[in-house]
Amino acid sequence: MDNNYVESAGRAVLEMMQREWEPLSQDELEQRLDRTVEEILEADLLAKVQDQPGPIYLQLSQLVEEPQQQNQIRSTTELTTLSHVEEESESQQLTDAEENAAVQYITDLLQNSNSRYNQSRMAGRARLSLSHTVLLSLTLLSKRLSYRSVSTSFRLEKGNIHRIFFSFCERVNTLEDQQIRWPTGIEAVENLSPLSSLLGKAKGLEEKGVPRVLGVLGHTRIPIRLPIGKQDVESMVPEVKRMKKEAHPDSWLNLELVCNHTGRLIHCRISKGSDLDRASALRDKLKQLPEMMPPGTCLVARVGYPASAQILTPYVVGRGPRGNLYNRSLEAHFYLLDQAVADLKARFERLRYLDMGNYERAKAVVLTACILHNVFLDMGKVVNGQVEREAGTQEGEGECDEEGMRRREAIADLLYKELDSGST
Repeated sequence: MDNNYVESAGRAVLEMMQREWEPLSQDELEQRLDRTVEEILEADLLAKVQDQPGPIYLQLSQLVEEPQQQNQIRSTTELTTLSHVEEESESQQLTDAEENAAVQYITDLLQNSNSRYNQSRMAGRARLSLSHTVLLSLTLLSKRLSYRSVSTSFRLEKGNIHRIFFSFCERVNTLEDQQIRWPTGIEAVENLSPLSSLLGKAKGLEEKGVPRVLGVLGHTRIPIRLPIGKQDVESMVPEVKRMKKEAHPDSWLNLELVCNHTGRLIHCRISKGSDLDRASALRDKLKQLPEMMPPGTCLVARVGYPASAQILTPYVVGRGPRGNLYNRSLEAHFYLLDQAVADLKARFERLRYLDMGNYERAKAVVLTACILHNVFLDMGKVVNGQVEREAGTQEGEGECDEEGMRRREAIADLLYKELDSGST
């Protein structure tokens, strides 16, 4: 009788749980139970810690032996502690104010955008407000937190966190043409920079044929989780053949960028790691639409990119003082892109590794980060990421058409003659 009663009660509880947690999978049910146990253990641990005296409290025997000295120590300790608390409080208030300003700015931007996605779709089943949706999504992008920990902070189910975040990315992606745009007219002229800083304040270089730089072209890799299908194929390969140090090409995304001298992104292209193309589409577009490049301007790129009349690349091998001067003039611009990439990954730490094997979703997250990078620059929010040299194979000479070769030779001659003439 008792066993039947217990069995019936267990089935009733299980059915109730299934009805309440219908959207959750078996794994998510287990994670939720684990989270509940962790919360109980954490609460018990905090209660034990609070019952123990902290290190700042003085023992009674010390007060009896040296009352005056201990009073001075206590006063100093209290003042120091109070000072630290006030400093931390002011710093936290400043951080919170900046965070609230960013959330409000992006919320207004999304509300004012002509997007086909309305707020109710963006919020998902949880019906989260737009401002809270922005805050949640920025939290996921800027920190390498698990969906589980974020679901605890926002008191939402993990499945809802997924839906809300990717709906946010989908909507932000519609702002690409507005936020990552190629400069034209006065905007383009205002963002030009001299090709060579090695020639000091030499005048008339542009008139002689030395171009000014509109942007720096380059790329970076964004690691992602290898798709399950690729993992299965890889696991069937004999162990000897899998002892290669090179990662599977589908375990990262290629992020092709062009930035101006302020670090703002003016071009963005995301492709699979197996795509070995180096900006050939951009090169062809610049040839077909010459108005994209103001007269007397160029892009600069590292070795491996196509050299054309619009894109200048370094010499692969040294060609004496003339070639070295030309290469050094170009290399002085490459740090701008390196810094922009470092800032992008410092602001959005999730880009250091995207734990998702779906290419389209990973691409949407990366594009969201690039768009918001420019949005934060518009707000005056600048971060200084640490530039890290990415490991990779030595690039060979990229495609180089005849017009590109002629322009490179002519510019190298002009730079060297200007330096050799002593006019600077």
